[in-house]
Order: sequence, then C-alpha cells, then structure tokens
Amino acid sequence: MVINMITELTKENFDGEVNKAEELVLVDFWASWCGPCRMVGPIIDELDNSYGSRVKVGKVNIDEQPELATMHGIVSIPTVMVFKNGKVMERIVGAHSRDDYEDILDKYL
Repeated sequence: MVINMITELTKENFDGEVNKAEELVLVDFWASWCGPCRMVGPIIDELDNSYGSRVKVGKVNIDEQPELATMHGIVSIPTVMVFKNGKVMERIVGAHSRDDYEDILDKYL
C-alpha cells in the first residue's frame, strides 16, 4: 500500500518545500468549491503515488492561502505548476488528463 505524501503548502512552508526542494515539485492550486478542482484532485493523488520520491506533490488551497495565489499569479483554478530548482517550468490551467500531467513531469525528470 502506498501512502500519499502530498504536502499542504502555506506561505510559511512554501519556500522550503518548493523553492529549495531538490526534486521536481508539482503544485496544485485549488479550492473546495471548484468543480474542475475536484476532478483534478484524484489525478494529483495518483501522480503522487506513481511518481513516489521522484516528484514532490503539494497543494495550495487558495481560500486559505490567498497570498500564495496572488504571488504566483493564479487567476483561474485549477492551476498546476511544476517547479524545478525553485523555477516555474510549466503552468497548466484548467482540468487536464493524467496523461497530460505525466507528459509534463516526464519532460523534466
């Protein structure tokens, strides 16, 4: 059984968990009231399980962390961002398929 290691990201831990991470980081900006976010959520969970330690997965609830959403220019959700060495490599807005997210992650691994 694989245990999810998704990190709840806040303004307090974002720098250490994302910007200073040695591994590739996928960040899901979402909200509980967002229908497309609820569709993407299980896909993000599956990616966390399948990529294991090769990719760190974090989630930002934009209602609880509006400063992070503003800092990263989030205007539509879901927005999934991929970071490598603290730099944004990809920004994917809207609900996409698991294959789309895998293609992007695989490009940077």
